[in-house]
Amino acid sequence: MKHLMIGTSWKMNKPLSEAMAYCNALAAQLPAVLHPNIQPFFIPPFTAIHPVNNFFRQHKLPYLTGAQNMHQQDAGAWTGEISASMIAETGATLVEMGHSERRGAFNETDAAINTKVHTALRHGLRPLVCIGDSADEKRWGVSVETVVRQMKIALFGLSAEQAKQTLIAYEPIWAIGEHGTPATPEQAAEIHQALRAALCALYGHDAGQQIGLLYGGSVNLQNCAELASQENIDGLFIGRSAWDAAGYCAIVQRVVQDFITKAQ
Repeated sequence: MKHLMIGTSWKMNKPLSEAMAYCNALAAQLPAVLHPNIQPFFIPPFTAIHPVNNFFRQHKLPYLTGAQNMHQQDAGAWTGEISASMIAETGATLVEMGHSERRGAFNETDAAINTKVHTALRHGLRPLVCIGDSADEKRWGVSVETVVRQMKIALFGLSAEQAKQTLIAYEPIWAIGEHGTPATPEQAAEIHQALRAALCALYGHDAGQQIGLLYGGSVNLQNCAELASQENIDGLFIGRSAWDAAGYCAIVQRVVQDFITKAQ
């Protein structure tokens, strides 16, 4: 029975008061529906990471936290940026990088993401690298080539052991956001199969099978269990459907009831 990582990034939402209200709701609802094979994770705005992490620790909730971005340099005159060591001090263990919003709005390149991956690993953080194809790339029939290229550049220079500490989240750009069109489980499975094959070619079969592949892009209560059941999908990276604690808990419960319990 496979283990799943199920998490969400709050993006630029939830000031501290709302973040802590979310945590209180989570503490009241999630333990009752959570399964040991699911690892929850939450990626708040930077200002809330430390308080959220403290809340989980104080309430003995084994949930992971992460940051939404990180500068590739360790320190220096980088106004407005956050370093890996600063993130590590908050108690976060994950760092999201390469999201299509940052690639598009902030011109983040594949090469810069690769540098961030190396920096995060050097500081004991686990990179969560987002990759995705645009609607045009999907229409042109180059989705597989696009995302495999992004992933291979992000992982360039990593040993197999380092790669196993890295998470890859396939988030088709055409599926993200309020007006996104969810990928069908079959579409997601096709891309994840290609990503797995590329990882096995890079690092060998055993190591390639151990690198976590998550799916994100309009994950919701209706499609979560079928997506989670796909062979090469090791978790779900949820957007707005999980920005309410009750919504997140409902998705976890649906995955447990409709996939994990039935598969046992």
